[in-house]
Amino acid sequence: MAATPNPLATTCCIIGGGPAGIMLGFLLARAGVQVTVLEKHKDFFRDFRGDTIHPSTLDLLHELGLLEKFLTIPHSQVAALSATIGGQRFPIADFSHVPTHCKFIALMPQWDFLDFLASQASHLPAFTLRMGWEATGLIQQNGATIGVHANTPDGPAEIPATLTVGCDGRHAISRDAGQLQLQDVGVPVDVLWLKIARQPSDPENALGYINYGRLIILINRNDYFQVGYIIAKGTFPAIQQEGLPAFQQSIERIVPFLAGRTAEIDSWDKVKLLTIQVNRLLEWSSPGLLCIGDAAHAMSPVGGIGINIAIQDAVAAANLLTEALLSNTLSPHNLAQVQHYRANAVRNTQRVQVFAHRILNRVLRNPGPIHPPLALRILTSIPGFQNLPARFVGVGLQPQHIKNF
Repeated sequence: MAATPNPLATTCCIIGGGPAGIMLGFLLARAGVQVTVLEKHKDFFRDFRGDTIHPSTLDLLHELGLLEKFLTIPHSQVAALSATIGGQRFPIADFSHVPTHCKFIALMPQWDFLDFLASQASHLPAFTLRMGWEATGLIQQNGATIGVHANTPDGPAEIPATLTVGCDGRHAISRDAGQLQLQDVGVPVDVLWLKIARQPSDPENALGYINYGRLIILINRNDYFQVGYIIAKGTFPAIQQEGLPAFQQSIERIVPFLAGRTAEIDSWDKVKLLTIQVNRLLEWSSPGLLCIGDAAHAMSPVGGIGINIAIQDAVAAANLLTEALLSNTLSPHNLAQVQHYRANAVRNTQRVQVFAHRILNRVLRNPGPIHPPLALRILTSIPGFQNLPARFVGVGLQPQHIKNF
């Protein structure tokens, strides 16, 4: 008697419903590839995710015919980036000249972005999103990955797949189960994440406030700021020992217009430590398995570009693999092409971030009032200088375009 086919079998099983996973699933299903996306949580609501949708990603939504609908979702728009250093404001990036359809960064909670993408993908017959399904391992045979083991609301399940794609972030089960070797670049800083009430009259300053050995970033979420408080790695216990009042005062000292609002941070439970990582896999793939996004290369929050790098990975993977998946001719060479195509852009972006970390580390080790360096004052006064960082942050080193099949 013939074995009954597994009804969960799919052509591509994607582990992780973040930006890379949902975008890749959408693009493959749009081309007719059967896709199942596994997301271990029951919803997308997570505080500690990037909020920046950069011009390069907005261009992709434009190419998909979704931009106008997307921009109806509540968001704020940032057309320029500045930093306040030692009490002086410096314009750093101006997006008015970037070669994209939208000349701004859209600030939107990532759960809204993911809900939107998933909603659009749900109209495609080839797309399946399974929320509350947690990948626990890989199904392997003769050295190749042939699917995913998962815990589901109804118990353990197996999802056979021609291709498994790990989009499950910096603690990826796909990467560990596939025994892919990780190279850690090392980061000297971490970030404390908290919320503070926002007033409509508050100034915008996307790159944050730097002084007294601290950097504070304020992300506008309309009625509150998501606050990123940058610290030297390993110093959070010492900050806690100094007490909450000292922590509150340090925030108000660096960002004076927040005076009186920090009292709402009345417990260390409201302050979350996020460990920053910068790393990359030596090999992004093995037979039947590919890792992209943070699973393949964790990015620093510098520039807020991690989400856009992950989405560019997804577009590149869809462009390079769709035909092989449709024709059932996928080979390890096809998977290696994704890394070969994307690795230099990722590596060079990380180099810029590591350079920024060195500067931040120097700042964090000087607790006194900071004096803006002369080089910065000269650079920011040069006509056209702001276009260069705007291009790097807004477009990236290797912008992608969606291929129609």
